[in-house]
Amino acid sequence: MQMLFKHRGFTLIEIMIVVVILGILATLVIPRIIDRPDQARAVKAKQDIRSLESTLQMYRLDNFDYPTTAQGLKALINRPDSNPKPANWQGPYLDRLPIDPWGNPYIYLNPGEHGTIDLSSQGSDQRQGGQGSAQDIGNWDLQ
Repeated sequence: MQMLFKHRGFTLIEIMIVVVILGILATLVIPRIIDRPDQARAVKAKQDIRSLESTLQMYRLDNFDYPTTAQGLKALINRPDSNPKPANWQGPYLDRLPIDPWGNPYIYLNPGEHGTIDLSSQGSDQRQGGQGSAQDIGNWDLQ
């Protein structure tokens, strides 16, 4: 008697769950491991931006385009009522929107200035540019 094993790949949902779990672990563990709070905040912001970018890609797979700048990241939680209305919204894609480590919402632009979409945090000073902990962190820097 021969046993047949079916090989199957990972679904997009399974991959997204792993990304979210890794993000949560990074949020909890990294600040305790790194003794430098500014570096820990930057690492958390980068992880949040990567996670948001993955979630936006899932939104795009369902709806054939990213939310507009006006619809913003809120489109990941609530179905947008403004045009262009999503064709196949399967959300909510997130339970809540993350805020950056300095207590501010992440900035979302579509179309972006650096790519198709831009996701960023303006760092501790909440102004464009800056150095050290005030340096902007964007998805264009994480490629």
